[in-house]
Amino acid sequence: MTLKGKTAIITGSTSGIGLGIAKELARQGVDVVINSFSNTAEDHGIAKEIADNFGVTATYIQADMSKGDQCRALIEQAGGCDILVNNAGIQHVAPIDEFPVEKWDAIIAINMNSAFHTTAAALPHMRKRRWGRVVNIASAHGLTASPFKSAYVTAKHGVVGMTKVVALETAKEDITANAICPGYVHTPLVDAQIPDTAKKYGMTEEEAIEKVILERQPSKAFATVEQIGGTTVFLCSDAAAQITGTTISVDGGWTAL
Repeated sequence: MTLKGKTAIITGSTSGIGLGIAKELARQGVDVVINSFSNTAEDHGIAKEIADNFGVTATYIQADMSKGDQCRALIEQAGGCDILVNNAGIQHVAPIDEFPVEKWDAIIAINMNSAFHTTAAALPHMRKRRWGRVVNIASAHGLTASPFKSAYVTAKHGVVGMTKVVALETAKEDITANAICPGYVHTPLVDAQIPDTAKKYGMTEEEAIEKVILERQPSKAFATVEQIGGTTVFLCSDAAAQITGTTISVDGGWTAL
């Protein structure tokens, strides 16, 4: 089976992991809908670049993933959904007794609640087409924990749990639901953290990457957005038709510890 002509909606996808996934799906002939909370010429330009480079239909739709009604409207505005990739996410780091309530609420809303709303809206479209793939971008923190990341760890564990529920509810249909659990991925956001981390610890950038940023990643190498995109493509393929309700770690051995 080819994925050509399928439509994928990828939330939080104008940069980083989400954009990498959108490009890898487009490379397979999938029409893509990318998303963010802003609505700029640059956002629409990213969609045009994907369309031009891969010969697919690519559309940008603005939606605030912290708002349930906008999450659901994104699916309906797209006009159909064969592949749903829930990728939108934010982070904040603080001790739990000092964690700002507004940050907790935003992280839970964007990282976890949005996946509920988009999935609930997308499943009727998938059932109508008798085929669907839900791919949730969780995290190594969906399987393990780190201090000072209470909201993020809670949200990602929740996404993994919801993935299992969706898989069970669709088990007799040609619809699958799985979660990808990356460790540290080389993105512009991570790149921007490297100089400050090196300065904070009095290290070279290379030392900061290995000893601080990738401390818990045994491979001491970043995953790439192309690898996360390739894993997503695999989960959408015929080879993965009986893979559902599980997690795939792309974490350089993090969760093997």
